[in-house]
Amino acid sequence: MTATDPALTALANGWAALSLLHGRIEAHVERALQSRHDLSVREYSLLDVLSRQHDGEGGHLQMRQVADAVVLSQSATTRLVSRLEDRGLLARYLCPTDRRGIYTDVSEAGLRLLEQARPTNDAALREALDEAAKNPELAALVQAVDAMNPSPAQIGR
Repeated sequence: MTATDPALTALANGWAALSLLHGRIEAHVERALQSRHDLSVREYSLLDVLSRQHDGEGGHLQMRQVADAVVLSQSATTRLVSRLEDRGLLARYLCPTDRRGIYTDVSEAGLRLLEQARPTNDAALREALDEAAKNPELAALVQAVDAMNPSPAQIGR
């Protein structure tokens, strides 16, 4: 039998807890978005990321940047963009200054769907975090997530 480094075991336990929290949250949010808006978590994330672009210098993301933002490979991101484009939620066009570059913008329909889905996403996220906080193994992680986001009372200060 080999000895296990307690620090590495603690690290592995922490990673397992983080992975469990992420999986539970993603599954809960996925069910809510799918049932109410016919959107996956990845689709919602893509619409959200692209909706934050702006016109002007550096305002549009290249596909590589989009892939990084939604944590997918470039090929998976391209397939995701194509699905949303087929649904009329996105549009692609060539970069006016670099014909090799392709930009993606959220369509008006995509912006409307995102606006409708945002409260569902936020409520499902809160529900999943509240449920996870009941688990002693996950409570500290939930507190850390909550600490990253000031309450409405703190924002007004």
